[in-house]
This record gives sequence, C-alpha cells and structure tokens, in this order.
Amino acid sequence: WEERSIEIMNAKRSDKIATGVLYAVAGVIVLILASLLLYILVRGIPHINWEFLTSSSKAYQEGGGIGIQLFNSLYLLLVTMIISFPISLGAGIYLSEYAKKNWLTDIIRTSIEILSSLPSVVVGLFGFLVFVIQFGYGFSIISGALALTFFNLPLLTRNVEESLQAIHYTQREAGLSLGLSRWETVTRIIVPEATPGILTGVILSSGRIFGEAAALIYTAGQSAPALDFTNWNPLSVSSPIGLFRQAETLAVHIWKINTEGTMPDGAQVSAGASAVLIIAVLLFNFGARAAGKRLYKKMTSA
Repeated sequence: WEERSIEIMNAKRSDKIATGVLYAVAGVIVLILASLLLYILVRGIPHINWEFLTSSSKAYQEGGGIGIQLFNSLYLLLVTMIISFPISLGAGIYLSEYAKKNWLTDIIRTSIEILSSLPSVVVGLFGFLVFVIQFGYGFSIISGALALTFFNLPLLTRNVEESLQAIHYTQREAGLSLGLSRWETVTRIIVPEATPGILTGVILSSGRIFGEAAALIYTAGQSAPALDFTNWNPLSVSSPIGLFRQAETLAVHIWKINTEGTMPDGAQVSAGASAVLIIAVLLFNFGARAAGKRLYKKMTSA
C-alpha cells in the first residue's frame, strides 16, 4: 500500500511538472507574439491619421499616405472572395455530403493538402506564368485575385467541409424523414446550421489574404496609379473598380518601401502602414469570433 501511495504521489508530481512546463512554453510563445505586436503598434500608431489613411503615396518626397494601397487591398480582397467562396462552398458540400471514399476523393483531398502547404511565393510565380503571361492579363487585379484564389481555396474548402461535418447526423435524418430531397436537406438545413462556422472561416481567410504580399508582387504589380473615383468603367485603368489595372496593395507597399529606399520618411510610412495592416488583421480575427458567436446564438436561440 505504501508503494502504491508513493507511485500515486510521484504521478501527481510528474503531472504538475509537465503541466507547469506546458504553461511556461505557452506563456513564452504568447509573450513573444505580444511583444512583436506591441513593438509594431507602438512604432506605427503615432504616424496614423486621416490624411495618412486617405492621401496618395509619394516616392521622392515626404508626407505620402497609403490611401490607394489600402483601397487596393480591400478591393482585391473583395474580388478574391467573390471568386473563391462559391468554389470552396461547392467543394466543401461535395466532400462532406456527397463524396464517397474512393480514389477520386483521395486525390481531391491530397491536392487540397498539397495546395495548402505551398509557399505563397510559389503561388505567385504560378500566377505570373499562367495569368500574367499565358492568359495575357498582365500585372492586374484579376491576375492577383486568381492567384490568391488558389492560395485561399484549400483553407476555405477545409473550413466549409469541417463546418458541415460538425452538424449532427440526426439533422440530416430529420430532413430526409420530412420528405426533403438530399439537396434540399443540405441547402435548407445543413448549410444554414453550419453558417456560423463557415462565416468564421471566411473572415479568417480574408485576414490571411489582406496581409499577403509575396504572391501579389508577381501578379498584381508594384505600382499604384492614380484613381479617378468618378470613372466606374471596370475596363479602365484609372477606374477604382478596374480589373485590369495594376494594384499595389498595402503589404506590397511596405515591402517596396523597405527595399527601394526612395522615400525620405520611408521608415515612418512603413511603420504606420505596418500598424494599419496589423490592426486590420486583428479586426478580421476578433470580428470572426464575435460574428460567429453572435450568429450561433441567434440561430440556436442560446
């Protein structure tokens, strides 16, 4: 009995030590991330004001802003999600509700895993070779959006599939027992029930796209031409909604400032733009959690 008591005490002691080590490791990781975020925000927030957020950038003089780059980032994000979300939703529904376990679905899931592990610079080079050169779109918003679609599809498809699979099978049985077809059950019961999880994934993937730079350097271009906000022709290079114009995004702008060094106040502009980018990504992440919880409570009356 004494030996048994000693073994139990040793097991508890080992458990406490292991738990303490895990907490310490987690604390160090959180501390490093928090320090990095605080460093960027403390350096950048003092340079952020309305003029900085709305004015155009300047190459060889001080006082430039990030207005066009910020608009380009948001517009490119919108175009990318318009293209990638319907594809991801359809693929997720097929894999979750219709796909049988065979060689075809194995190939699809393997392809998704491979795409999700590709570095963004590889996706950018693929977009450069295919959309910029072969399709002849040049450096443009549509080239960047199509490249980011390949970058975004794996994450979004997996999110939709997992959100649908999280719905209990009794929901499907209830729909079928009421005389609904399989498609009606999916579209009227399963997808609405999974909407909070799908929405969370969409917002999180939006934050990932918003901060992307490497893939866009080779597809969307590195210049931000002046925009005429009275011109709404999507084929015009000066139109804000033009799909075939170059569009330097905020992340690419930060990279360009630090590599070219043509701005007298480049350090200040880079710090301010980095802070804006971090704040936007944080808003995407916190917004995803808040929207998912609120929608879930509304739909379940919890």
